[in-house]
Amino acid sequence: MHRNHIEAVLGAVVLAIAAIFLWFAYSVADIKTNSGYPITARFDKVGGLKTGSDVRLSGIKVGTVTSMSLDPKTYQAQVEISLRNDLQLPADTVAEISSEGLLGGNFLSLVPGSEETMIPSGGNIKYTQSPVDLVQLLGRFIFSGADKKSENAPQASPAAAN
Repeated sequence: MHRNHIEAVLGAVVLAIAAIFLWFAYSVADIKTNSGYPITARFDKVGGLKTGSDVRLSGIKVGTVTSMSLDPKTYQAQVEISLRNDLQLPADTVAEISSEGLLGGNFLSLVPGSEETMIPSGGNIKYTQSPVDLVQLLGRFIFSGADKKSENAPQASPAAAN
């Protein structure tokens, strides 16, 4: 009979630890409903931005990317974001896609402007900046260096050939 009590207590401890782990995972994962107001931004390309990516203002998470689609008329990527309700952005706010690092993911960074009018719920961010393509930039750097080497290489002059 004494053994059954120990097993019951041990089972209760395991269940309590599992409940603490689930609570911790839920709080760290930041899984909450998006109750903010929606805003749309259009980009020429979105790079590695995904649905669920962070929207940050001064490095602080203030929203989430809720959906991305292609506008069939302009062929631009239309990114819809949900911002906190307590945050109002000026109409000249800039949205830019930034990278967390060389191997990190992308996020949407907001740089507020100075206009008096604010972007309403369901409004658009007018000024956007697409991400820099590091592979394309590296390719340009490498090939521009190869062109300079071929231009600077000594060539035989026609007079020296005679």
